[in-house]
Parts: sequence; C-alpha cells; structure tokens
Amino acid sequence: MFYIIVNALHLRRKGMKKLNDVKAVFERAGKPYEVLFTRKKGDAKNFAQDVTSRGEECTVAVMGGDGTLHEVINGFKDFDKCRLGLIPFGTGNDFAEGAGLPLNHVKAAEIIANGTPRPIDFIELESGLRSINSVGMGIDVDVLKRTYAGKSRGKGKYLKALISSLIHFESKKFTVKYDGKEETHLGLIAAVGNGRQFGGGIKIFPDAKIDDGYMDIIIVDYISKIKIPAAFIKLMRGKVDKVKKVTIVKTKAAEFVSEDAEFTIQAEGELYENLPINAHIVAGQLKFYLPESK
Repeated sequence: MFYIIVNALHLRRKGMKKLNDVKAVFERAGKPYEVLFTRKKGDAKNFAQDVTSRGEECTVAVMGGDGTLHEVINGFKDFDKCRLGLIPFGTGNDFAEGAGLPLNHVKAAEIIANGTPRPIDFIELESGLRSINSVGMGIDVDVLKRTYAGKSRGKGKYLKALISSLIHFESKKFTVKYDGKEETHLGLIAAVGNGRQFGGGIKIFPDAKIDDGYMDIIIVDYISKIKIPAAFIKLMRGKVDKVKKVTIVKTKAAEFVSEDAEFTIQAEGELYENLPINAHIVAGQLKFYLPESK
C-alpha cells in the first residue's frame, strides 16, 4: 500500500489540482494508495508511526516540505518493510533539491510509483530525534526564529531573515567533539548535515552525500560583521572552502556542547529547546525513492 501524507492546509486552489495529478500517477501505475491529510503539527508523525508499525509492506509518500518530511522520519518504525518517498510541496524543499529530486510534483510522484527505492542514511541524536537533512545551532536558528516571526511568504522570507540575522547575531562559544578530538570555538554556526543545503537554498554542505555512511560537520568561527555578508554569499553558492575560519569534516559521530545554559537547535527547520546535539549517522537503513541517475 502507498500512503500519501499531505498537509490539508496547502490544498487550496492549485494545491488540490496537484494532489489530483499525484493520485492519477498512482492510478495509472496500478498502485493502491490512501491519502492521509494532516491538519495540525504532529499529524504526519502519527500517521507514519501508525502505517509503518502494522507489520506490512508499505510506502509512505510525503507530499510536503522539509518540516513534514522531518515529522515522518521521526515517526517511522519498520525500516525493513517500509519505504519513504518525497513529492516536494513545501517552501524551502532543501532536502529535495540537495538529493536531486525533481520539484515537479508529477515527476516526483512517478519516481515513487514506478521506481525502486535505494538505501540512504539519516542522522540520529542521542535523544532519539532523527534528521534526514541537517541539525545545527547558531545563526541558522536565529534566521529561522526571525523567519517564523515575520509575515513574509515564499523563499524571500528566508533572505529577509538572513539579512537581519547577519546584522544582529552575536557569535556563540561551544565545544565540538568528534573522532577523538575536542575543540572550542567562538562561532556563527555549528551544524551536521546529511543533505547538501538548508535555509531555503544555502548550500552549506556541498560535498555531502546521503548514502556515503558519513555526516558532514561545518563550523564557521567568528567573522567580523563587515565580512559576514561576503562570507555568506560564498556559503550560499556552495563555495565553503573559500570562506576563512571554516572547519569542514566528514565523520560518523559528533557532539556540540553550548556554553549557554539556554539554547535552541534546529532540525529540518524545526526548533527544539535545550536539546543536546550528540549525533551519529545511521547508514543505509532507510529505503528512499530517488531518480535513477542519482
């Protein structure tokens, strides 16, 4: 069975037509499906938990963005019998773009209805929280808080929030532990990534691969405010190696310890208070639908 999880709030006008287009793809392929409509936060996680704990083979097709995908991967129970696919239907679609998925809803649905899933990785924290794309602390959290507090819509809201954060954000002190090393940094951002980008298109992990058994660490140390805009332009273009005071490492596990008593982290754009980033890669456990060329 194919379960299509879609946010009911996104189905006005063109959204309903897109859902009908997706349903037609599964009908042409002769694949049985059921549409599950989310109406509030947590619904997608609960749906995924329910359908993947029945002991039956199934595919969960997320028709949404990074936030819905985040909920679903955290509700997933049976990785042996169940598979995951994504039909991009969000604002940022960072994981989709980084994974090379088509943003066209029909083409993405055809990959799920007619293709064969491949094993990919995901990140898991010691707390049990999972992330399929990235987890971080620092200016990325500040950008998200400003984005959610603002009234702008579309990808432009991320850019507006980023500009504001670049002006006002103060560097934070934290310790990073990985591969037997322990380092202290005063930095703008510390993050681990499985996908290649976050924040609506910032290509902060340009060399990350979702199936290599590693996660990428990026640490951007203190940069004077006058130099921050130029540095972030390079980051957005995927030219991380051109930014001074940047640490980039591939590893299987890492821990970030903030010196602040109160702190916030983000995972796929979802914010969590005072949740430590003690992360490791779970290699090849998730069966995911990707284009054949990827």
